[in-house]
Amino acid sequence: MFADIKGLNEECGVFAIWGHEEASQLTYYGLHSLQHRGQEGAGIAVTDGEQVKFHKQSGLVTEVFGKGELSSLTGKAAIGHVRYSTAGGNEYANVQPLVFQSQRGGLALAHNGNLVNANMLKQQLEAQGSIFQTTSDTEVLAHLIKRSGLYNLRDQVKNALSMIKGAYAFVIMTEDGIMAAQDPNGLRPLSLGKIGDAYVVASETCAFDVIGAEYIRDVQPGELLIINDDGIEIDSFTSSTTRAICSMEYIYFSRPDSHIDDINVHTARKNLGKRLAAEAFVEADVVTGVPDSSISAAIGYAEAAGIPYELGLIKNRYVGRTFIQPSQALREQGVKMKLSPVRGIVEGKRVVMVDDSIVRGTTSRRIVQMLRDAGAKEVHVRISAPPIAHPCYYGIDISSKEELIASNYSVEEIREIIGADSLEYLSVDSMLDSIGRNKSEPNCGQCLGCFTGKYPTEIYPDTVLPHEKELVLK
Repeated sequence: MFADIKGLNEECGVFAIWGHEEASQLTYYGLHSLQHRGQEGAGIAVTDGEQVKFHKQSGLVTEVFGKGELSSLTGKAAIGHVRYSTAGGNEYANVQPLVFQSQRGGLALAHNGNLVNANMLKQQLEAQGSIFQTTSDTEVLAHLIKRSGLYNLRDQVKNALSMIKGAYAFVIMTEDGIMAAQDPNGLRPLSLGKIGDAYVVASETCAFDVIGAEYIRDVQPGELLIINDDGIEIDSFTSSTTRAICSMEYIYFSRPDSHIDDINVHTARKNLGKRLAAEAFVEADVVTGVPDSSISAAIGYAEAAGIPYELGLIKNRYVGRTFIQPSQALREQGVKMKLSPVRGIVEGKRVVMVDDSIVRGTTSRRIVQMLRDAGAKEVHVRISAPPIAHPCYYGIDISSKEELIASNYSVEEIREIIGADSLEYLSVDSMLDSIGRNKSEPNCGQCLGCFTGKYPTEIYPDTVLPHEKELVLK
């Protein structure tokens, strides 16, 4: 994925398993399959029923667990996390799972998403005597659980979840069991599976495939799953739910081999490309996609348009992790480091370059110029999503409105800025139609906040954007 270059970064991915003698090893493989969701930190916490142990560190999964660390993480259950560090936040304390110890035992938390009322809750908790050890909004849930005054952990968790707002897919582990919770809008993906007698929860179904687990179903908005030696119990912490999964999961973030609500991500992206060809056809000689997330849409566009699809851009898969960083300077340098045009494919040709988004415009401008430098006669840019004109508050590192090119310029002005011969975006209605979710739900059960500025939850005045979080809360 080119999240580090483009300016779109998913906050993280979570994985949990209960009832397997090789829990930590399976969690390792599950996290490896979720590496695209976070590349700056990883961690695993395990329990043998008596204590909770963990190891976490900044780095890729293979780096964090590359020196035999898994051998000491023995137990029948585990939760894991991969993290994308926001600006200024690549700190050990913020790497998850977060693990807490009390007289009643250990508690480990891992979270995908962003709490829009975290700052407000943090101020209230600090006024009541809480001391925070991290700048992560995940820690807020731990304090709410322990300060609830309720005795039963399930009631503590349900009470805490009722107080937080925003996007969250939580996995929680104690010595006695695992809980998994999905926010009332289901903004972030979370799925339930099974391997043998063990239950598995993961951000994406691709994690089930790599460990040989069977997919059961997606965790529904407002659900709380309780998994322990007695099996699994489905509970809920709210009856007020409205499905609004992040549209960018289908368009950009999730792996093509994952399924979200029984919709294959590759198929959805291919359909986006087909609809884009119908809406924005242009005479051309070749279609190419920007690796990796745009390849499926480019294939769909080429099939529908009757234009050959070719690998006009090649991704260098051996660039070091130095360039997977949340800074503008490294993003710009990273384009040349990670992408190369194939001169033999594009030279003298009219090229349709399919991409899934334009955030600041820097990446698109550089890629268009690279194609021209390689001899492309024309470069027509087609985007398989509507313009991103509004910030995301739910765990995606989308810049402030002032930095979003679609928020400040018309499509024609953007075309001029990136140097393309033509530029077209997919409409919102066509996007919803192409993905094919339930049409009886509002917006087909998708969040359109970054496209329309209409968000499924209240946005609090002091809400901290994901890319600003650590800087503001310090």
